[in-house]
Formats: sequence, C-alpha cells, structure tokens
Amino acid sequence: MAEPEVASTDSEAVPTPENSTPLDDASPLEEHVPSIDTPTLAPTSPESRLSRNPSFSGSSSTYQEDWDSNFPPLDRLTVLELLDNFTLPQQLEKLQKGISAQTEKVRKSREAFNTKSRQARERMVDEWRRRVPSAEEQLDRYRKRMRNSVDKLGKRWNDTKAITLREKISFIFGVMNIFVSGYLIGGWPEYMHWWYTIQILYFMPIRFYTYHKRGYHYFLADLCYFVNFLLLLSVWVFPKSKRLFTAVYCLAFGNNAVAIIMWRNSLVFHSFDKVTSLFIHIMPCATLHCIVHLISPQHQASRFPAIYTIKHSPAGSPTAYANVLSMLAWSTIPYAIWQLSYYFFITVRRRDKIAAGRPTSFTWLRQSYSKVWIGKFVLGLPEALQEPAFMFIQYAYAVLTMLPCSLWFYYRWASAGFLGVVFVWSVYNGATYYIDVFGKRFQKELEAMRKEVERWQGEHEGLVGGGGGSGHGEEKKVGLGEGISGKVLDERREGDEDGGSGLDNIPLLNDERPAAAMVTGLEVDDGGARDVARERRQGRGGI
Repeated sequence: MAEPEVASTDSEAVPTPENSTPLDDASPLEEHVPSIDTPTLAPTSPESRLSRNPSFSGSSSTYQEDWDSNFPPLDRLTVLELLDNFTLPQQLEKLQKGISAQTEKVRKSREAFNTKSRQARERMVDEWRRRVPSAEEQLDRYRKRMRNSVDKLGKRWNDTKAITLREKISFIFGVMNIFVSGYLIGGWPEYMHWWYTIQILYFMPIRFYTYHKRGYHYFLADLCYFVNFLLLLSVWVFPKSKRLFTAVYCLAFGNNAVAIIMWRNSLVFHSFDKVTSLFIHIMPCATLHCIVHLISPQHQASRFPAIYTIKHSPAGSPTAYANVLSMLAWSTIPYAIWQLSYYFFITVRRRDKIAAGRPTSFTWLRQSYSKVWIGKFVLGLPEALQEPAFMFIQYAYAVLTMLPCSLWFYYRWASAGFLGVVFVWSVYNGATYYIDVFGKRFQKELEAMRKEVERWQGEHEGLVGGGGGSGHGEEKKVGLGEGISGKVLDERREGDEDGGSGLDNIPLLNDERPAAAMVTGLEVDDGGARDVARERRQGRGGI
C-alpha cells in the first residue's frame, strides 16, 4: 500500500534508510524535527528535488528522467511560456469558430440540396401533370383525333385534287403523244426530228429536276441519255458526220431499243415518269427510222447528207459504214468513252454515296436480276470483281444488240417490224401494270379502307354507347356524325362521372401511331399506290 505523501520543500533533506535516525525517547522532539524554511526561487540541484510520489523516489531513475524532460522546473519557465497558458481560451474560441463555420457550411449545403430536391420534385410533378392531363383534356383531345381521322379518311377517299389533275393531264398528253407521233410518221416524216427535239427539250429538264429531288440523278448518266445527246448532235450539229451517225444508229437500235425489255419500260399514260422513260428509249429509234427510210432521197441528201452517202455507197467503198464490222467498230468508240467516264466519275468518285444507298443502274440490275442465273453469277464473284464483270457483260449485251443493226438500216420493213415488237412489248408492260399491279393495289386499298372504317365505327360506337346506358338494358345506337361532332360524347360525360368508363378506352397521349390507327387499332398500308390516281365516287363506304 502506498505511503501518504509528505509535504516538503526543496531545502529539506530526503530521508533514506541510510541516513534516517531512530527517535530516542530521551531526545527532545525539537532535535529531530528539521527546521522549516521559507521556500525560495533559488536554483537547486537535481539531487535536492523531491519526487511527486515519494514511494518511487528512490526506486526508479528512469521515471525521474521522464518527469524532468516533460515538466521543466519553475525556475526555467519564461514569461512567454507563462503567457501561453493565458492564450488557451483564445485558442478554444478560435477552434469553436472553425467548428461553427463548418457547421454553417454543412447546414447551407443541406438547405441547397433540399431546395434542389424540392425543385426537381416539383418539375417532375409538373411534367407528370402535363403528360397525364385530366379526363376532360383527354376527352377533348380524343375527340379532336377522331375528327382528324375522319378528315384524313375523307381526303384519302376523295383523293387529292392536285394529284388527280396532274395525272389526268399526264394521261391526256401521253395519249396525244402517241397520236401525233403516229400521224407524223405516216403523213410528214420529214418533221419527225422536229417533234423529237421539242419533246426532249420538254422532258429532260423535268426528268433532271425530279430525279435530282428524289436522289436518282445518277441514273441520268446512263447510256440511254448519252445516246439521245449524240442523236441531237448528229441531227443538228454534225449532219455530215458519217461515223457519228453510224455510232448513234447502232446504239439507238441496239442498246436503247432492247433496254425497253431489259428495264421493263411500260406505256402507262397517267404516269409522267413512265412515259418519259419510254420516250427516252423508243423515240430515237422512231426518229432514225423516219429520216432513214421514210423521207425522200432529195430531202435526205440535202438535210442529212451523211445518211444519204452511207445508204447509197456501194459495198466495199470507204464510205460504206453500214456493214457489221464498221458499225461495231465506230459504235464501240463512243461506248468506251461513256463507259470509262461513267466508271471514274460515278462508280469511283461517288463510291461513298453509292454505298450509303444512292441507286445506280448497276445496283438496280444487281437487285432486279439477283435470282436469275446471270445475276447469281455476278453476285457470286468477289466484291472487287463484280463491277468489272458487270461492265464486260454490259458491253457484250450492247454488241449482241447491235449485230442486226445493218439489217435494220438497209431494210425498211425489218426496221418497222423491230420497232413494232419493242413498242408492243412496252404496251404489254403497261397492261400488266394496269391489270396486275394497279388493279390489285387499288382493290387491296379499298378493302383495307373498308375494314378501317368498319373497325373505327365499331370502336367509336363502343366508346360512346358502351357504358352508362339508359338504365333499361337497351343499347343506344349512335350515328357516326353525332359521335364525331361530340354531341354524344358530351352526353356520355355525365354518365362517365357516375361510374361509366368511356375514358378507359382512350389511348395514351404518347402513342405515335396515326390517329386513324389509334382509333381502329389497324395499321393501314396504302400498298405503294400513292403515285397513281384513285377515282372514287362521293358517298361510298358510309361516310
């Protein structure tokens, strides 16, 4: 057990077992009690200092050294060290201010976070309220959609006047073109090249504009347009050039004429685009047939001296270009110029746009004849060899079509028979379009619209007459006009408030389907017949 501490001063001697003296009964108490001196700040030696704990004063020198190092003696304390003890409240106050500042910052951050959260919540609620309007707004919007759907159905049923007028005009001009061309061929063939020039100056700007607008302008670089350009040069600029005429005649009666079968050109009078395509391919042949076989030799010698010279040159003479070898040789030169120009300016320089989906004659033929043996052969080649193979096949096709051109040049009835065959083929393609394509599309469209109207009317009657009836179990018959006008919907609104659920059938506002499809639940496909006229009588279908 620890001994009680004894108060002492620095001047007192520390009692130890060695110097302690037992008390003698005979000695007076005063002799054994040391004298008590007043403590002073005089320097003292370390040996004279007492430990705070007397029980360890003589037992551990290490503890004594730690004490001396941590707590300097009072005589070594400076005034600044004493003053530092008085600045402790200021440090505590500074620390308290720092803590208060951090607390205020945290409080402000929390308030800002709460404010932003509240604003985000309010915006979300407002957005939700905007997207999910009230029942009244949904009913009004639904009524508006039903009215729009009926308007669209009426417009589709009655057709657009602008489209109908344009197609009627195209039909009239297409028929008149055939009539005027036939009349000139039979009566005044010497004016046929004038009629051809007027028509090409009319058709080509429209074709350029429409094809460029639709992204088909790469088709304008095809061989058929190049042949028409060469024919204009031969007729109006170089009428004495025998080589140019030979090349134009072979390309026109060869590649252009057979392209009517290859490209499936059709005589569809109401389609301006199809009439233009047929004109580009067959009209150069008709014009050349007139100026070679139908005009008088005198007029031919004065107006077209190159044709007269070639036609009346004896076989083997230098000007006899109407043999097979000469025709193939002189027609190959402009064909090669066109083919190389097309390859470098279209296939190579526009490769990125073609790869992005811009159509060309090569991509069209590759798609159209992909299931035919020649298409399978080309598509079976590596990608780098498909275009050279296509160009070689195209040149071989041009050569095959130009082989009988010498026969067409010398024999009038052979040329007329050939023109009759290709023209009848175009008429057959037009008949196929009208009967098989146009008729079926029109029939499918009528059937789809009939089903659409029936389903729409059934859905509408179920909406306005399905709930909240008269209370006698009778189904209320609602007219289509009354339902669209909103009369019955206004009457049904009161019944819906009592428990009717007419609003349950209202589609969501974010439904992106057309209005008619949202009402009927039917996606209607027009079958691709938007480019044809649809003559419909008013009042059919119950509208």
